[in-house]
Amino acid sequence: MTVPATTEAAPAMATVGLLRIGEAAERAGVSCRTLRYYEELELLVPAGHSAGGARRYTAEDISRLLRIRELQELLGFDLVEIRSILRGEDQLADLRSEYNSGATLERRKEILTEASQINERLKETVRAKQVRLAEMMSELEDRSKRHRAAARKLDKEASLPVS
Repeated sequence: MTVPATTEAAPAMATVGLLRIGEAAERAGVSCRTLRYYEELELLVPAGHSAGGARRYTAEDISRLLRIRELQELLGFDLVEIRSILRGEDQLADLRSEYNSGATLERRKEILTEASQINERLKETVRAKQVRLAEMMSELEDRSKRHRAAARKLDKEASLPVS
């Protein structure tokens, strides 16, 4: 789903097959407040609204929610990083759609150049996270070495005769 750059509400639409906010939140394992917060941050825009203005979500919206949670929980990205990643992924999806819709040869070359640039930005975001994680792992390894050395020292002290 491509998320609009604005936070304006989508027009009221038929709600057949769409999930209410509570149902969507439950399927994604988040709270209703989280869904509203993600909308506020422009991470997710509901597919529609009921005649009364209640948010409605599609299966595609749920997939996006699960992607947000994956980026946040599994990969450790913060919400600013996630917004950047999602925007890049949305741009790539738009370019893919344009490419496959019969763009001219010249435009397809331009699309591939744009897609490569976006992909490089996404790779740099991941690389930066990998560097931070590697630094943290190194600190943890150093701490483990110090703990083992201290334990060996205590073992040696414990084996010395008491005078």
